Amino acid sequence: MNDSELGPTGEILRDLPSPYQPHPCGLLHLPRFIAKIRKHLQGALPKSYQRNFTKGFDGFLCLHLGVDPQDVIEIVKHSESEGALDRNLKELFPKDLKVSIWNRKLVQMGMSPMGREALRDVKRKMNAEHRDDLISFADMIDFDEGRIE
Repeated sequence: MNDSELGPTGEILRDLPSPYQPHPCGLLHLPRFIAKIRKHLQGALPKSYQRNFTKGFDGFLCLHLGVDPQDVIEIVKHSESEGALDRNLKELFPKDLKVSIWNRKLVQMGMSPMGREALRDVKRKMNAEHRDDLISFADMIDFDEGRIE
């Protein structure tokens, strides 16, 4: 399978981490945000991903941490190794990451009454209205990128 292909949401990347994948610090979605930043810096982030880049889960994660997404981009851009990246992020992020609060929030996005309505719209656009197992936006990302069949 190619790293990307066209799908109902536009170009789909198959090589991004799941939003459910934790970073070694414990935060869900952080490895995905870092991977998207790297693609962005290479000029390889498709338009279908640019719409929510530094917004959506990326923006919510940065809001949770009290950091500017542009600061995270700069750290990824200027870190010469994974070790340096982790050290630089640790300096930027607050001491208390409130991991359990963020992780719970991420896995439940789409479960509030307003979220369920938005999730129904997304499922309709992706021809997945019949799928009762897709209950959050993280599920929809994994479905769209082929990690949930």
